[in-house]
This record gives sequence, structure tokens and C-alpha cells, in this order.
Amino acid sequence: MILYSLKELLLLAAAAIVIDWIIGDPKWPTHPVIRIGRLIRWLERLLAPERFAAKPKVVKQLGVALTAITLLISFGSTWGIVLTADALHPWLGYAVSAWLISTTLAVKGLKDAAVLVYRPLVMGRLDEARKYVGYIVGRDTAELDEREASRATIETVAENTVDALVSPLLFALIGGAPLAMLYRATNTLDSMVGYRNEKYVHFGWCSARTDDWLNYIPARLTGVMLTISALFFPKMNARQAGRAIAVFAHLHPSPNSGIPESAVAGALGIELGGRNVYFGVPSERARMGWPLRELQPQDIMQTVRLLYSVSVILFIGVIAVWFVAR
Repeated sequence: MILYSLKELLLLAAAAIVIDWIIGDPKWPTHPVIRIGRLIRWLERLLAPERFAAKPKVVKQLGVALTAITLLISFGSTWGIVLTADALHPWLGYAVSAWLISTTLAVKGLKDAAVLVYRPLVMGRLDEARKYVGYIVGRDTAELDEREASRATIETVAENTVDALVSPLLFALIGGAPLAMLYRATNTLDSMVGYRNEKYVHFGWCSARTDDWLNYIPARLTGVMLTISALFFPKMNARQAGRAIAVFAHLHPSPNSGIPESAVAGALGIELGGRNVYFGVPSERARMGWPLRELQPQDIMQTVRLLYSVSVILFIGVIAVWFVAR
């Protein structure tokens, strides 16, 4: 593995944040995350876990194989690309590494997706808003009202503050683009097969658990940064954000997702969680935060502001550590 120095990794991370702020997450067919998604679907068809539906242990073993193969290919191919670029010229290696790390981030992409929901909501075009919510959540969206469409979007942006910003950046700081891509592959596996339904409860078990393990520390750091971010906005309550994490985060079925969701709910003075429907089956999720006021579409953009604030904190922190490291 190519081991950049700490100073180089810090500069690569800072550059990746800026690239993501400016360019975002273009949906090119060659985009690494899209290629990872296609790899996962191909491996799923190849492993064909449905053939062993009556043998849960075998299905779970196939799920372990899916996870291991996907992570090895994602890590190894990224390593090979960076190695080749670095061999051609060190500056090309830096440029390729920074770009690859930026593809594991999605701050601008999350903002753009949230705006696609927000705009039709405030203009009264609920059907259009439901369509765009369906692009970013796994729950059924056909019957969502204005509040529920807003809630789904807020929860997605809050949760992905970990998945699409803090976690990949921290792994990039440890192991550069290859490790950041390994994390992104884990997160993509979780989003595609990490469901607790009849089809994936065994096959997706390893993918879901691996995602939980890798996000454990980043999720808690995100909770701290979201709480700090609330200090910068006059209509938000930082103390309430911290209290909400302590009171509500452990109620979420995920060991990590409850932290950013409860922090955002506390900061905004709203309640998240409640009844969701997945593939026609209702699911009652723990409620996060105190309903001090009615949740509104404008809270989507408030959540986006918190997301960007966390990215700015990370950028400043990375640059500050780089100055110290010099």
C-alpha cells in the first residue's frame, strides 16, 4: 500500500473537500461508487443466495463472501490506480488520490438532492417532492404528506453526514484513497443488501455489521461536530442537540444513525422518527428529539446548513493540523 506522510494525507483530504464542494457527485457511468454498485449486483447474481433459502447459515456465508470480495476489489483497484498514477508522476498521483477521495464524499450531492425535495414542497407540488424523496430513501414514498416528505429528507441528510462526509474523510486520513474507497464500498453494500427483510436478513448481515463497525467512531465524532455547529446558527440550540443525543440516540435500531438524527432534531427543536413503510410493511421507528414546534420544509435547508458547517469544521481542522505538522 502507498503510505503518504501525514502532511500529504492532510492536504489530500483538504483538496478532496474543496473538490466535492465545487464539483459534487456527478453520476458518470465511470464514477467509482456506481461501479461498486454494479459489482455488488453482479456478485449477488453470481452467488445466487436464493438457491439456499432453506439454509440460513449458507446464505450468511455467501454474504460474507460478497462483503470480502467487494472490499478487496474496491481497495485493490484503487490502490492500483493510485500506484500507476504515482509511477507516472508524483503530482499525478496526488491529483488522482484527491479526486478519488472526493468521490467518496457527497456534501454537494446531498445538498442538491435535498433541494430537489425542498423546492417542490414549498411550491405545493407534493407529487414531485415524493418522487425526489424516493431517490434518496429506501422507504415507500407514494403516500407521504408534506411533513413526512420533509422528515424523510432531514433524516437522510443527517444520517449521511456520517456516511458521506465524516467517515470517508477519516479513513482517507488514515490510509488515503484506497481506504476511503474501502469504506465507501462498505457503505454501498449496506445500502444495497443491508436490510432486515426476508430477502437480505442473512445475506446482508455481514455487510450491515461491517458498516456499523466502521461508522462507530465517526458517528460519535459527528454528534460532537453537529452540536458545535448548532452554536453558529441563532435559531438552533446546541445544548439541546447534546441532550438529545444522550436521551434518544440509543433508541434507534442502528448503533450509529441515531446520533446524527437526534442531534439534528435537538438542534432544530423538532421530532424525527415515527412510522415508516418499507415495501408495503409499516415499521415504527423510535422518535428522536422533542416536538417543540411543527416540522416544516424549511428544516430541510437548516439540516443542510448543519451538514456544510460540519464540512467546514473538518476542513479547518485538517488545515490546522497540517500547519502543526509542518
